[in-house]
Amino acid sequence: MNTGARTRIRRSALGMAALLAVSGVGFAASAAQASPLHLPKPGEPDFGPNVTIVDPSWSVADINKALAAAGGESEFSTNRHAVLFQPGTYGSATGTDGSTQPTADLVNGAVGYYDQVAGLGASPDDVTINGAIHSDGQANHQAMPWAGGETALTNFWRSLSNVKINPIQKATEADIQANTYVDGEFPGVIPGVFTEGDADAGQLTWAVSQAAPLRRVDVAGNLSLFPRFGGYSSGGYLADSKVSGQVISGSQQQWYTRDSSIGSWNGSVWNMVFSGVQGAPAQSFPTPPMTTLATTPVTRDAPFLYYSGGQYRVFVPKARANTSGVNWSTDASAGRSLPISDAFIAKPSDSVQKINSALAQGKSLILTPGVYRYAQPIEVKRADTVVLGLGLPTLVPTRGNAALTTADVRGSVISGITVDAGAKKSAVLIQLGSRHGDSGRAHESQASDPALLSDVFVRVGGAEAGSVDTAIEVNSSHVILDDIWSWRADHGTGVGWTQNTANSGLVVNGDDVTATGLFVEHYQKNQVVWNGERGTTVFYQSELPYDVPNQAAWTDRSGRTARDGYASYRVGDRVRTHTAYGLGVYSYFNQGVDIVEASAIQGPTAPDVRFADMVTRFLDGSGSITHVINDQGAAVRLAQPGEDANVVETSYLTSN
Repeated sequence: MNTGARTRIRRSALGMAALLAVSGVGFAASAAQASPLHLPKPGEPDFGPNVTIVDPSWSVADINKALAAAGGESEFSTNRHAVLFQPGTYGSATGTDGSTQPTADLVNGAVGYYDQVAGLGASPDDVTINGAIHSDGQANHQAMPWAGGETALTNFWRSLSNVKINPIQKATEADIQANTYVDGEFPGVIPGVFTEGDADAGQLTWAVSQAAPLRRVDVAGNLSLFPRFGGYSSGGYLADSKVSGQVISGSQQQWYTRDSSIGSWNGSVWNMVFSGVQGAPAQSFPTPPMTTLATTPVTRDAPFLYYSGGQYRVFVPKARANTSGVNWSTDASAGRSLPISDAFIAKPSDSVQKINSALAQGKSLILTPGVYRYAQPIEVKRADTVVLGLGLPTLVPTRGNAALTTADVRGSVISGITVDAGAKKSAVLIQLGSRHGDSGRAHESQASDPALLSDVFVRVGGAEAGSVDTAIEVNSSHVILDDIWSWRADHGTGVGWTQNTANSGLVVNGDDVTATGLFVEHYQKNQVVWNGERGTTVFYQSELPYDVPNQAAWTDRSGRTARDGYASYRVGDRVRTHTAYGLGVYSYFNQGVDIVEASAIQGPTAPDVRFADMVTRFLDGSGSITHVINDQGAAVRLAQPGEDANVVETSYLTSN
């Protein structure tokens, strides 16, 4: 994702009337401040120094200091944080309903880079926040008076989950700095723009782009998904949540909402996708561009840490089919509750041999915040193993190895981690199942107990130099991919066509694999290759590589006839059953060369290979996408001289 590409899209394409009608206050994370240190009590697990556990004895001032300290990291920081709230009520409810002047005693904190904020209740309603824990725009240092100088285009790698919020947000000094841009300076408060007394009652802001899940959240008011003054934002994920009021999507180009309940929805840009959402708008793609499924075909929610009866436990939800609405149960019928003693709690100082030994003995794994650099992969070989990250821990292979592999076993669950490619090129970073099958184990994959990757974010370059052939490879059958962002970096360290080399972000060889919320961007060949049968995708967002140097370097010669460029989403020629809903593919070729992609989506012509609700976009730069899917759908390209707009878009409904 790149801010430059998005700030040059004409305002009408983003529905500016919708943007300017919305207000939602938040603040960019300030510099880290000292906060109280939660030391483990006798008998409590030690989650390390970067996990802060808040209990109801804390003052609001100390809570806000802790949130500021955890939320103040830079985009490519190596620090990681988790702030976890034990069951209880935090902050004063006075004024949170908007009927009276808000009290000063409000929880008010921003969720920043590599920052997980979560409740430790069995239900989200066990942790009530009066105030706001939010993600808002940051200054992009461009004079955009119509957009308030904000952006959420790089608001990545953060999460909020398992809390109830009675929302009201108050401005802070960080808000003021992020939103008062005049003549290249930040001189202070501009009258009518932002003051420290400003507050929005009844509204929570979660302005993000990819890699920033909102799960198991009960918002007792409205939810805004973009910055207060109409700044840009590009994609996100909401699941298993209730919003009693209105969700305002504003500038969000695409957004996926799964198995939730909302009061209403306001806004659309290129495609809003819903599955199993009570209160969702009716199916209406492309005018307005709403893709709505009554249920989610197959799902498995992410595992989570909780605190009950004086003990920490991990709840692992079961897989379900044809789901709708929230499911906050922790009964045995809803999943497994594991005592914390069943898990090995790892820290970055632990060796990979120690971790793998614990896994081989039947332990699950909790990765505490930090960066884990290993010369061999973490290996999951036993059925129903759970790998749970706290504070978005990062795995980095150091010798061209994979970061994490699983045998072809049922029910392995990996959630809440980031993976960076290492400087020595790896063949694969995450691999589920062997490419040739595990002798004696292939039968263990089961539809009733599928493997899960959830909230897993892969990066090639950006944070550090790295290369890979295939970022994520799924060879097992019966796998769910839920909220996945696989990113070949377009900015940061080690970025360039010959530097962060990477062919594909996801290759699926297994059968009966389902993706719910899939973001794959900037890889140098097909972003996604799907060879398995009976695959399903609900929501797909993809940008093509920006930095293609010439057409010869980006020509698909794998078939009988060479094709211009590589399709973003590629279903194998031998596949006979595949379904995908709500796909978006964007181009921004920024080398000043006329680069052409023949089709954004490519697949076999077969009765049971079906695509619904696809959109392509020319964002900026040069070149074009000739077709939406195969040889169907008109081109998107730079407008010709004399045409009214600088972008042309195509939406395409279905293909059989």
